[in-house]
Amino acid sequence: MNEAWADRWWKEEGIFSVDASQSYAILLAGLFAIAAGLVGSVALMKRMVLASDVISHLALPGLGLAFLLKGNPLAGGGATLFLGTLLVWQLQKKTELATDASIGVVFAACLGIGALVTPQEDMLEALFGNFQKLSLAGFLLGVAAVILVVAFIAAMKDRLILDLFSHDLAAATGVKVAYLDLGFLLVFSLTILVGLRFMGALLSSALIIIPAATARQLTGRMAQFVVTATAVSLVSVTVGFLISTLILKTSTVGPTIVIVSVLLFVMSLAKKK
Repeated sequence: MNEAWADRWWKEEGIFSVDASQSYAILLAGLFAIAAGLVGSVALMKRMVLASDVISHLALPGLGLAFLLKGNPLAGGGATLFLGTLLVWQLQKKTELATDASIGVVFAACLGIGALVTPQEDMLEALFGNFQKLSLAGFLLGVAAVILVVAFIAAMKDRLILDLFSHDLAAATGVKVAYLDLGFLLVFSLTILVGLRFMGALLSSALIIIPAATARQLTGRMAQFVVTATAVSLVSVTVGFLISTLILKTSTVGPTIVIVSVLLFVMSLAKKK
């Protein structure tokens, strides 16, 4: 009897009672955490952490239109996310506005349009995401996006560090700073896009902001900082997913992941004292 009960729990209630499509979603969430940790580390040093919260909202108009027209939400969200990112870059170049100011202008427009076109019944999913099954094609696209993000950070790390040290010095040594900024903004947005499925437009930036801030409290060394931010991001996703799935039994995992990451940040403050 006990063996039969255990077998039924394993198949119906256990954490490993997932099919291939659910496994793809779980794996991609973990890969998103890795990309978010890396990008968040650079964003914190570039003083763009708060800007990341705004950039994620650039996807709202596309998400809303996709829901309204019964299209692919990620395709719609990605389109406006990258168009908004390019617009931010152009504003920054041609108007000499700071990145935060440029993002703020585009953000206000996107938020208004997104709220206007998103159907009421889909608003919750657009803002907070939904942990749904994932096709093999969707998984492979997500993996390719994460690989692109990691490859960019690895290939450009020396230029990014030089630019962090001195914008003018980087330009003087031949670094095309404007295109370096564009490249980082694009991989930043690509990371947000990977997380939209799980975290929604409102929360997908949380794994860029909070783990990096937590790691900054724990270490001042560059290499350790990046590794720690990535580890904190992974732990937040894993623990948040387990709590949502096994305890709360909800497909909306974003809020739980954010709460876990905030708790880790609070713990890092206590340790620093």
